[in-house]
Amino acid sequence: MDNQTQSKTTNEHVKGKKVAILVTNGFEQSEFTEPRQALEDAGAVTTVVSLNQGPIHGMHHHTLGDHFDVDKTIHQVKCDDFDALLIPGGVANPDALRGNDDAVAFARDFVKSGKPTFAICHGPQVLITAGVVKGHTMTSYKTVKIDLENAGAHWVDKSVVVDEGLVTSRNPKDIPDFNAKMLEELAEGRH
Repeated sequence: MDNQTQSKTTNEHVKGKKVAILVTNGFEQSEFTEPRQALEDAGAVTTVVSLNQGPIHGMHHHTLGDHFDVDKTIHQVKCDDFDALLIPGGVANPDALRGNDDAVAFARDFVKSGKPTFAICHGPQVLITAGVVKGHTMTSYKTVKIDLENAGAHWVDKSVVVDEGLVTSRNPKDIPDFNAKMLEELAEGRH
């Protein structure tokens, strides 16, 4: 099957699937906007889930980025409402999310239920706090490596790693590979 045929088949299986994007202030903007665009271009329905209502702001590394609307708060959603979860990185975003018990439980429910879960850069920190990385092969931003290893994950230095529906990547340069695997896993569904 050529890439165009495979892409069309993937999009047919992605169309209409619901993806929660768990994010709060300080996320790396490209790790939010580019995967969200890829999901929507493939026909998925995305919902921005955050800790509070109101706009949240992205970052371009250390420079303030744009503001984005929140669709639902963490108190208004549950794992059963969605087919998959996306956790963008940035330094502040996952740190704030993993300090919120409801956000951690929300992320935990996706992995434990076998639903596709996508985390890039520092995003896997939320999954560490959720206690769901042990035994998984994963990647992340290099400073998160020791945290993943200490939590029982096997860390590898690759642009994208897929392990039982869990898709992880290192940084914004990996977004094209991340997006491709994210769409494949979403098309496959629950693991």
